[in-house]
Amino acid sequence: QVQLVESGGGLVQAGGSLRLSCAASGRTFNRYAMGWFRQAPGKEREFVAAISSLTNTFYGDSVKGRFTISRDNAKNMVYLQMNSMKPEDTAVYYCAAEWSRDINDYSKAPVRAYEYDYWGQGTQVTVSS
Repeated sequence: QVQLVESGGGLVQAGGSLRLSCAASGRTFNRYAMGWFRQAPGKEREFVAAISSLTNTFYGDSVKGRFTISRDNAKNMVYLQMNSMKPEDTAVYYCAAEWSRDINDYSKAPVRAYEYDYWGQGTQVTVSS
């Protein structure tokens, strides 16, 4: 299994940038598809971005062109670079991992929260007007 810890959240002005990090434990990190989700008060958990074991990337419509997901398998890290931030980006951001069970899964990454196997504790991101 894998343990995930997010960091890098905080307060930023609209139009600014922030980079979130997710540190993963375990010795098979490269076999996991990784995702970022967010949840604002009173709202459902929303897909933000995902990256497969082969580094194919996927983005939610609300963040396309502004956010970039990346991974560094040598460091067991996944990142979310957030640019041109908007007040509606305010939420708790969660890192998630999904086990790729065979080579046919290496190019894939789920966009549905229930498909992920492991979750971090979340980090608060607040964007002021």
